[in-house]
Amino acid sequence: MGVQPKIELEDWSLTISGLVDSPKMFSWDDFMSLPQVEDVSDFHCVTSWSRLNNHWGGVRLMDIENYCGVVSTAKFVYIKAYDAYSTNIPLIEAMKPDVLLVHQWEGAPLTTDHGGPVRMITPQLYAWKGAKWIGEIEFRDYDELGYWEKRGYSNTAEPWLNDRYS
Repeated sequence: MGVQPKIELEDWSLTISGLVDSPKMFSWDDFMSLPQVEDVSDFHCVTSWSRLNNHWGGVRLMDIENYCGVVSTAKFVYIKAYDAYSTNIPLIEAMKPDVLLVHQWEGAPLTTDHGGPVRMITPQLYAWKGAKWIGEIEFRDYDELGYWEKRGYSNTAEPWLNDRYS
């Protein structure tokens, strides 16, 4: 994709939509008022490298799910980014406690190069399942392939199974 959108904090928002009881658009201040967590997890790239023991700061996706009340028919999460990137994950994977919407890495604000101001991390999956420059999360009852999945990458993306391509 190549585009790195520079998003000022006052212009950033996160929309939660789809199969939720309470759709919401979070401003930066709203997002920062959610329960903040720190976590240590690994980061796996499809190009065969991993970075272990990353220190992240952000919000658990499961806390946003609880806040907005995802309905029982939701089975998938579709993520849209400010650069038109998209990805998809099953709800069961998205609700793991270490799936975060991060705004800090190694004690510093997440840079634009790394997806700041907010990106999703999915430590149990390859990193393309965690969108940079995240702008919308839609809860669905159906799966839709995202940007890389449409281009032949695995829809399940499990690094420990070397699950890179479909």
